[in-house]
Amino acid sequence: MKILAFESSCDETSVAIVEDGRRVFANVVRSQAENHRQYGGVVPEVASRQHLILANEALQAAMDESQLDLQDIDVFAATLGPGLVGSLLVGAQAAKTLAFITGKPFRGVNHLHGHIASNYLESTLEPPFLCLLVSGGHCQLMDVQAYDTMPLLGQTLDDAVGETYDKVARVLGLGYPGGPVLDKLAQTGDFTRYALPVGKTQERFDFSFSGLKTATARLAQNELKADDQTALADLAASFQHAAVQALVQRTQAAQQALGYTTVAVAGGVAANSALRQQLADWCTEQGLQLHLPHMAFCTDNAAMIASAAFFSPLTEAMADEVFSRQKTVPCR
Repeated sequence: MKILAFESSCDETSVAIVEDGRRVFANVVRSQAENHRQYGGVVPEVASRQHLILANEALQAAMDESQLDLQDIDVFAATLGPGLVGSLLVGAQAAKTLAFITGKPFRGVNHLHGHIASNYLESTLEPPFLCLLVSGGHCQLMDVQAYDTMPLLGQTLDDAVGETYDKVARVLGLGYPGGPVLDKLAQTGDFTRYALPVGKTQERFDFSFSGLKTATARLAQNELKADDQTALADLAASFQHAAVQALVQRTQAAQQALGYTTVAVAGGVAANSALRQQLADWCTEQGLQLHLPHMAFCTDNAAMIASAAFFSPLTEAMADEVFSRQKTVPCR
């Protein structure tokens, strides 16, 4: 089954074609980072207007890359949430229109299920497994019991880890989007120089990053001096060490509770070098299988949405309700 999907939940406009949830024929992503850089973050109105501009071009590029025709597509799909409502509507309307024109079915997708499904792309991974989902807007541990059964184990009680990275990067003067820049800078610093808190929560699988964000900002204000690149790199490394420790510790606790031998990571923060390395070291030591999506599938993309449309689409009733009321789906 060939599925053509649109992803437009935030600031990437993407169109992809995937067969049977795994084989990628095309995955075109058009970033809006330059459009939002001057604002230091995503502006919803700007994002939705850019999706309108980029959607058709991304569709044509995907068709050219795949060398397929619209009549070769069996199902059209789109992200229905969670995300920015105006942005979501662009991708959903485009997919619905193509489905109507061609007489093919439409499937709606939960964006978070898409991130989990990124691990199925060009892979043989199958449930059950534990999944750490870490992105700009979400930080969750999911018990992936089956393709369409993924109960939530724990989540952030305040800021998502990706959001925290961007906010700390802004405080450190690293620009937007700051996560990748902060990660690169941290690799040159000494993480032992500054003691930063690893957030504690009552529930052992939940996360908290607001304290870490505040402590890092306070240190930056009190300790950093102009042109002191060594201190800047050390603070970045110390922040990253604390953030990754929180993620790894909760993941370890969840794995021990579930007893799964496979651990997967999903979301944009899955590209973080320290997180990938520490999880790899732990899994090797414990004899566990670690599954990381290809770097191209970590950040928002339509290939993961096409995969989720194959393995775990929203029910038709839920998709219709979300679409007709222009609501977003729950963040789980």
